[in-house]
Amino acid sequence: MREKSEREPLTSAGSARNPVGAHVPVAGGLATTGLGYARELGAEAVQVFVANPRGWATPAGNPAQDERFRAGCAAESLPAYVHAPYLINFGSHTGATAEKSVVSLRHSLRRARAIGALGVVVHTGSATGGRPRETALAQVRELVLPLLDELDHPDDPYLLLESTAGQGASLCSRTWDFGPYFDALDHHPRLGVCLDTCHIFAAGHDLTAAGADGGEGGEGGEGNGVDRTLDELVATVGEGRLRLIHANDSLDVAGAHRDRHANIGAGHIGEAPFAALMRHPATEGVPLVIETPGGKEGHAADVERLKKLR
Repeated sequence: MREKSEREPLTSAGSARNPVGAHVPVAGGLATTGLGYARELGAEAVQVFVANPRGWATPAGNPAQDERFRAGCAAESLPAYVHAPYLINFGSHTGATAEKSVVSLRHSLRRARAIGALGVVVHTGSATGGRPRETALAQVRELVLPLLDELDHPDDPYLLLESTAGQGASLCSRTWDFGPYFDALDHHPRLGVCLDTCHIFAAGHDLTAAGADGGEGGEGGEGNGVDRTLDELVATVGEGRLRLIHANDSLDVAGAHRDRHANIGAGHIGEAPFAALMRHPATEGVPLVIETPGGKEGHAADVERLKKLR
């Protein structure tokens, strides 16, 4: 088994305990559009697509834009992340999907290195075709472990697993589901977690649950929903594996298994759990990136709201 990852600095974004940023549009250029949008939001971290998120194309990118983006992020101490396409599913029973998933993720990992991104977020997928979870996870191992072993350069990104809201035959939706997934990948040192607050809430982790002293999710109550969820995650995957948070409120109640994002404080999670999230030891240095509705105005408001909660 490979050695587990040691705790490393997650970001260099100023003195902020949790840099707050957003997924930004890049049509027109990673640097021209993406960084410009981030600056307008006052973002301290960015996430981008480097390919059509709903397709299999693997575009080469623009070297000039890549270098400007990389240099801009470095100059502004802006941690950057790539989100891999949504179609990727290493648990698929369809050979073509599995093969294309390998090509697509390898492309995202290589493009992430080219632009200086710290991590690539990929959805953990599902066991399709009625296959047992064990069979799907064996395929995950066969397909993903070689990709992780290719990450042998200091500038290579981490592969960040993002759980789903628990729809269908999801391979990973609750905190403890990360355990078998990490086991399948030998707890590779380049493996980490991207925790999506909407997904984990929709999967059944009630982040608003009161603590032992009655404090509502994040008002300081020992054992509140946020603390319990993060404690379970750390107990499952180990310290230092949480490397990014998708900060999204939820339009639906806890356990609804519906992936519908809401603006911070406008959904069923509310503001308090996000404040609690940024106080937990496991999130120290971990950036928060919003993927919320509302366009630039809504994004700017969410970034500002999270900064105030911080």
